[in-house]
Amino acid sequence: MKIKKILTRLYVHDINTAIDFYKKLLSEDCDVRFKYTEMNLELAQIGNILILGGTDEALEPFKDTKATFLVDSAVEFREFLLKNGAIIIRDLKKVPTGMNLTVKHSDGTIIEYVEHNKILIRESNAK
Repeated sequence: MKIKKILTRLYVHDINTAIDFYKKLLSEDCDVRFKYTEMNLELAQIGNILILGGTDEALEPFKDTKATFLVDSAVEFREFLLKNGAIIIRDLKKVPTGMNLTVKHSDGTIIEYVEHNKILIRESNAK
């Protein structure tokens, strides 16, 4: 059970402008970009930043989530978190990048846990 990376989340209306800015600011390429049609969102990852783009209405259910932890096993983290006082906000679910769940830690902080599928990891590493 390992946290591979912690992503800071940014919520924006114009994802293209945000991507251009953060690519320049961080001198890094956009690692992952995809539409999450089911939630009316578009997401992009640049370095340790996860940009969520959409309308106020589409972003609202996610704005209390403070960070995204990329993990090796969402299932194992779910078990660990439940045994350690976390409350499930959104349970394990297949998403465009693999699987995720959102929990409230015992200190009140809301975190998304994401396990990327192997194909995405290979594609990202090939860049």
